[in-house]
Amino acid sequence: MRSSLLAATTMGQLQKKLDIVGQNMANANTTGYKAKTANFSSLLTQQINQPNDQAPRQTPEGIRQGTGARLGHTNLRMTAGSLQQTDRPLDVALTNENQYFQVQVTNNGATETQYTRAGNLYLQPVNNNEQVMLVSAEGNPLMGQNGPIMIAGGMDNVEIQDNGNIVVTRGQAKQVEDTLDVVQINRPRSLESAGGNRYRFPNGPEAGMLENVADLNLQVGALESSNVNLGEEMTSMLEIQRAYQFNSQSISIGDQMSSLINQLRR
Repeated sequence: MRSSLLAATTMGQLQKKLDIVGQNMANANTTGYKAKTANFSSLLTQQINQPNDQAPRQTPEGIRQGTGARLGHTNLRMTAGSLQQTDRPLDVALTNENQYFQVQVTNNGATETQYTRAGNLYLQPVNNNEQVMLVSAEGNPLMGQNGPIMIAGGMDNVEIQDNGNIVVTRGQAKQVEDTLDVVQINRPRSLESAGGNRYRFPNGPEAGMLENVADLNLQVGALESSNVNLGEEMTSMLEIQRAYQFNSQSISIGDQMSSLINQLRR
């Protein structure tokens, strides 16, 4: 039956949307996470044109019959989350919602620059502990003005200033080793999720999409929380579950109607 086919197709797509809602809720406490939203589109499969000489009225448009809906596309909600104070020296938060840290990611031998809002940074020893590298929470090198930020060993302290300078203390001397290379993305909706709270351009950045930020203003000792609204996600989850139940019930009713028709034929 067409009604059962329509309901079954819609239920499969509702399950995909429920997965997106579940992912948002699971990352409600993930630093810098951006919530995803889902949009549906109708599935039109047949156009039935009614002959004018046999119809009691003129219907030139005919009748469109579809088989439910499908998940058209998912969007990233790129609005900034609230700032949470941590007082940790290597935690930094971007105050402009269109600005992003750059990280160097290597997959299958290929290196790619990706972007993140998560500013929980760490120091990772490299080259037999002769140097330390400033990395993201996943261990990806953070990009500075001179490439990945590398600091020679033997330092007493490392701090990040609100203008992005990496200041290293050795004894009584302080020196600026590098500066965070933060970029402004003019069309953040062009980004796609790359996993691990990182984002990338599907086909590389086009002209005018990226701008280097010269006058950087960070909030040190703070992190940007996710922009997930748990109230909205809970409401969306209940709506999806109710729609799923309605479609499931329509299949059950269709099965009962088929059984009744078979009994009448006897």
